[in-house]
Order: sequence, then C-alpha cells, then structure tokens
Amino acid sequence: MSGKQGTMIVFVGTTPNIGTTTAAFASAMRLAEATDKPVGYLCLHLKSAKLHRFLGVDEPETTLDKLQPELRSAALTPAMLQRAMFELPGQRNLRVLFGSLNREQAEYFTDREIQHLLDVAERTFSCVVLDVGAYWDNAATVCAIQRANVRVVVTTGALSHFQEDGKRWIGDVSPLFMVRPEQYECLVIRAPWGRDAYSAAQIGRELGSAGISELRLSQTLFASLDQGAFHLWLKEDKAGRAAMSGQAGRIVSRYGLGMPVTRAKLLAWPFKRMGARERTGSA
Repeated sequence: MSGKQGTMIVFVGTTPNIGTTTAAFASAMRLAEATDKPVGYLCLHLKSAKLHRFLGVDEPETTLDKLQPELRSAALTPAMLQRAMFELPGQRNLRVLFGSLNREQAEYFTDREIQHLLDVAERTFSCVVLDVGAYWDNAATVCAIQRANVRVVVTTGALSHFQEDGKRWIGDVSPLFMVRPEQYECLVIRAPWGRDAYSAAQIGRELGSAGISELRLSQTLFASLDQGAFHLWLKEDKAGRAAMSGQAGRIVSRYGLGMPVTRAKLLAWPFKRMGARERTGSA
C-alpha cells in the first residue's frame, strides 16, 4: 500500500437490533464489487457481535478481542490484520474482522487501542467500513465516529427510535465529541410489513441529518441471516443485489475509488438531500 490513507465509513444505529449490521455489511459488499481495490470491514461490536453467524462461520479463528495483546502493545501491522480477517468467499477483495465474542472484555478496550486498530486499517485498505453498536459508552463507537470520513446514522420509522433514541445519541451525545447532527447521513430501515407512518424527509429533519436514504428489508433477508447465508443473499437474491448499491456508488464517486465501467450507470447517481431511496423490496 502507498502512504495514502483509506476512506473510512461508519454505521451507527440509534437503537439496537434494527438492521445496522445488515446495512453496513451490504455497503461493504457493494463497495468491494464496485472497485478492484481492497475493502476492509471491521465489526466493532464489543458485546453483541453476530456477523459471523450471519455468514455461516460458527467458530471464527480470530475476533476483535483476540487482537487485544497486539492492540495494547501497538504492535499490530497491516499483514497481521489481514491474517486475522475472514476472506469472503467469492469476493476476494473484501476482508472481515469479526467483533468481540468476549463480553467481559468490552470495558477494557481503550481509545488508544481502537485508534491503533483504525490507523492500521487505514493503511491496509482503500476503503474501511466500520460497524459500531448503538451505545456510546465505549471507545470503539466514539473513536469510529470521530475518525470516519462518512458517518451514517441508521434508524427506523418508529418514533421512539428516530426521535427519542436519535435525540439522545445523535442530538445530545455526539456533539460532546465534536460531531454535529448535520455531519451524518441518515439511513431509514423499512420493514417488509406494515405501513410507514413517517416519511424519510420527516425523519431526516428530526435528526438534523445532511442526507437521507432508505433500505427496505425483505422476508428472504431474514431467512438468509438464520441460515448463515447473508453473503449469498447479497449476491443471488433480487432484493439482495440491489441493497445499498446507490449509497456505495456515491461513496465510490466521491472518494475516487474507481469502478468497472459496467457498474457505473448502476452506481453513480448523486446523493439527494431529500428523498433518495434504496429500493430493495419487491416491486
């Protein structure tokens, strides 16, 4: 790698278990497909990491908590990080660091350790996708939010999620770490059932975000997560192939990551301030 640092994108949820990991990993897959450059996915969940299950890896060889000795001594290198990461089948330029499975160690991660991990990741990959939890009482979430080039706050159309939780974390806590609400892009997760009481524009205005998009989940997605076949859903299912493609295209275009010509028309449409939609449900 050259001395140029990689682009860093963080996904943070207003609320636990609403689909933040789904959106983050789908974006990493789309970014990897859109460029031949190396893409790294870091799961920074310190207590509730589940991505390995979604990808059918029941017992990962290396997880974030197993890197703590190297992080504490600031001895981690790009080569060591790559060896610790899972190479996604069928997408060789995407590598995944699974999150911590040792809940007891969550409070022992320091900002110095996380910053070292992010430093190494920036030198290793052209693009780094960070998936953090919905709570801000840990070094991983705070450091990732501060360091990222692109910040995506993930919420739903539930009033308690985007208004109550969103105000608490994005409106009140985030500015304490010098990141204002307008420095986030908002992604609204839509369930495959029920009616949407609030529009994306209303939710974005409530959060004060700079841009808005949507991701509609599907029944086939939930089945793939249970079966450990999330990556196959993203590759083979009609809804999966479309998931997060628009946002990935905007990031590729904005940061000059490059893409195959055959993908350009699909991905390179601009991020509109209001009403940009990621249509991944059935037509």
